[in-house]
Amino acid sequence: MKRRRSRISASPVLVGAITAVIAVVSVFFSYNANKGLPFVPTYEIKAELPSAASLVSGNEVRIAGVRVGIVSEVKAKQLDDGRSIAVATMKLDKSVEPIPDDSTVLVRQRSAMGLKYLLLTPGKSGEGLKAGGVIPESQADEPVDMDQWFNMFQEPVRRAIQKNLAEYGGGFAARGADINTIIGDLPPLLKLAEPVARNLSSNETDLRGFVRGLSQAAAEVAPVAETQADMFVQLDTTFQALAEVARPYIQDSITEGVQAELAVIRNGPRIRPFLYTSARFMEALRPGAKALGESAPIVANSFDIGIPVLRSSPQLYDELAPTARSLRRFGESTSNNEGLDSLIRTNEILTPLLRQVTPAQNVCNYANLLLRNANLTTSGGNSEGKYVRAISVLPSIGPNAEGNPAAGMANGGGLIPPAGDFDKSFLHSNPYPNTAAPGQSIRECEPGNPVTAWYNPGGWPNALTIGNVPGDQGIETALQTQQQLNWVTK
Repeated sequence: MKRRRSRISASPVLVGAITAVIAVVSVFFSYNANKGLPFVPTYEIKAELPSAASLVSGNEVRIAGVRVGIVSEVKAKQLDDGRSIAVATMKLDKSVEPIPDDSTVLVRQRSAMGLKYLLLTPGKSGEGLKAGGVIPESQADEPVDMDQWFNMFQEPVRRAIQKNLAEYGGGFAARGADINTIIGDLPPLLKLAEPVARNLSSNETDLRGFVRGLSQAAAEVAPVAETQADMFVQLDTTFQALAEVARPYIQDSITEGVQAELAVIRNGPRIRPFLYTSARFMEALRPGAKALGESAPIVANSFDIGIPVLRSSPQLYDELAPTARSLRRFGESTSNNEGLDSLIRTNEILTPLLRQVTPAQNVCNYANLLLRNANLTTSGGNSEGKYVRAISVLPSIGPNAEGNPAAGMANGGGLIPPAGDFDKSFLHSNPYPNTAAPGQSIRECEPGNPVTAWYNPGGWPNALTIGNVPGDQGIETALQTQQQLNWVTK
């Protein structure tokens, strides 16, 4: 009788034990998979990093985006100068051994959830890094993660960015066909945008100054931000009212707006010289416009006066024709022409004389004084008879006096004047007195002026005087009008 062989499946205890061992081994391998599979040879090196940047054990090591190993350990290290750095131990595949010793490392972000990986960029050195070698800190770049970039904004700005992302996301949702159309239309737009971008980047455009100006403008309107916000709230009411007439009027304006913009683009370069010329014209017109504003009341008054004159002008026009005929006959007459020539020659002769004589009357009033003195020649006198104004004051009699023969000029004769009077026996001669005429050094009226009256007590002192009286004696004479006195200021 043969003995039957026992099978493993016949023993439940043995099957359970084998299953438990397999599960433990699987869990062990799964737990240590991030640190490399056991019994698999690796190429281990280290890298000094300025900051681990949340890099942890088990993160991938990549070269050109291909996984070539894992980070087995990350530790902190304090340098002699007091700084702290991170040292990452990498287990790489043997296929990349050895990497050049001038290779660089950088911690990069793998996902938006904060997962990182270590980017290894091989260098060009012919020397390889041996197992256990260290990539120094000088060959490690310090990354700027997305969360660090967003942390530079204050909390209200970050919330606004979140809201913008949510709103723009909703705006792009279910609009794939429209986005494809936009992408199809972008090449012509980019072709036209290239010269625009070239102009913007030019130093002559001064885009930086424009941006600074916008910044200053924003700073200026910042105090009225609440007012502007209230304005947008009020605009909502306005747009609700406009919504009732949006079709077809506003809709048509938007549809036709594209054609209008294209017309502006085509005609803008042609209109530009006209606008430049208009700007220069307006600049030249500004002084005239200012003068017109100042003279507007006078012009308006002239219109008020001119309207009645224009109404009566037809009667004047009726008389102009016979008047013109008479003037024509007058001009064709030889005798009239000879008379006009005589008047012209007379004017040429009298003009220099009148230029000198006219101020004597307009300012000094000498014509009136002459007529007054001529009248007084027959009215003045004494019991012995009439005498002229010129000798109304009898000269003194004495040595070298004016009233008798003398050995010399009158220089104050020896006659003692009466009490309260003074000796008038002095020579006073001024053949060319100042009469306010052009070319004279002082604008004054010396003859007939009370200040220069030769024989007026209290007037000119006892002295021998020849020529103009020193100083400005003014323009005051007798019988002058206020208008003649005002000539001194002209």
